[in-house]
Amino acid sequence: MLYEPPAFREDRPEILHGLIRSARLALLASNGPDGVPDITHLPLTLEAEEGPQGTLYGHVARANPHWRRLAEAGRAVAVFRGAEAYVSPAWYPSKAEHHRVVPTWNYEAVHAEGPVAIIEDPAALHVLVSRLTARHEARRAEPWAVPWAVTDAPAEFVAGQLRGIVGLVLRIERLSGKRKLSQNRAPADRDGAIAGLAASADPRDQATAAAMAEAAGRNG
Repeated sequence: MLYEPPAFREDRPEILHGLIRSARLALLASNGPDGVPDITHLPLTLEAEEGPQGTLYGHVARANPHWRRLAEAGRAVAVFRGAEAYVSPAWYPSKAEHHRVVPTWNYEAVHAEGPVAIIEDPAALHVLVSRLTARHEARRAEPWAVPWAVTDAPAEFVAGQLRGIVGLVLRIERLSGKRKLSQNRAPADRDGAIAGLAASADPRDQATAAAMAEAAGRNG
């Protein structure tokens, strides 16, 4: 279960769905047979219109034993991460006043929990991988890019590839979000952290600064 202090809780579906869609890779976890969770890293695509919280689609290698244990467990949690960055107390004006400051890590995270269904039917798998491919091909930024489609490959080759995977469908019953973006800091400290991260050459720091600025606008 995601730890959600009130200052950092995010429950707006449009924000949570946006974070899911912007995530490049998800982590899928379910109860394992020996008390240790089974975990697979995989891309998942969201269909927000399916069900009250949305539905996630993905696939794993048939050789991956996780899918068989998923069928036994019946439920799983998909974890998505958004912006994240180290926050130095050196950026806080309050450091010069009393020095009672420490570092922290800001981040955005979404957990999607629900029952999982397994897809082995070739026609349904074809639809699933075509949907996932189209979603990620649309992200390609090259101005000359021609999106690749599953139908570009020979049908017999695609059929062989489909025999090597198993589809997963997670119907979201519980959607939890956390955006730990310095909402609990004084405005001056928060602004100092935003400026420090925005000045970084690391795009991940810059993305966190932008997320913090957006959260600051929402929370005052």
